[in-house]
Amino acid sequence: MTLITNKIDYKKLSRTSQNGKRVYECPDGAAVASVTTILDSTKDKSHLIEWRKRVGEETAKRITTEAAGMGTRMHKYIEDYINNGAWSTPGTNPYAQQAFDMAKTVYDNALKDVNEIWGSEVSLYFPKIYAGTTDCVGEYKGSPCIIDFKQTNKPKRREWIEDYFLQLCAYAQAHNITHGTDIKTGVILMCSADFEYQEFVLEPEDFEYWSQRWFDRVEQYYREN
Repeated sequence: MTLITNKIDYKKLSRTSQNGKRVYECPDGAAVASVTTILDSTKDKSHLIEWRKRVGEETAKRITTEAAGMGTRMHKYIEDYINNGAWSTPGTNPYAQQAFDMAKTVYDNALKDVNEIWGSEVSLYFPKIYAGTTDCVGEYKGSPCIIDFKQTNKPKRREWIEDYFLQLCAYAQAHNITHGTDIKTGVILMCSADFEYQEFVLEPEDFEYWSQRWFDRVEQYYREN
């Protein structure tokens, strides 16, 4: 049985590609850049470039590919659990088993604090500006909330994940303007490859600060593209 409480009638947005970039086709007829495209196009990549040089391009590609695959698998297990109310069977593939155990780690530590789930893999858009898909929308510890699940090779410090807070604000702002909500809370539920759980919360008192930084990045993106 699904864990989703159908409070809001979410509509799936179509995705397509324009000039090699992913865009969402919105109900208002606009085709807009995705949240991830905007963040990727405007972030400082100097540390990533230095890391690639240090470990070598082949090693860097292998690490990023494996991490992306692990994250996709972990997300899918959590998504299936939310949709069906039961865990999928991971099988014997060691990567699948690891991703499954990471998903269970998130569940054991965090999903008990999720009071309601309004939607999973929810398409959201800010009219004529941007769109994206957030992992989960609902109530977390009693507050309406944007929830994102993250995997990481190693545990993170809060100052390393500023773009995650911008992402939470982007989805919250889009949800508020299209669905008439007042979401000002976001939470990152993260599990590392060695099963260390971390939780990072965007508190309402910080929402305007991070929202302004998000819209600064949006302005930068459209100025440069």
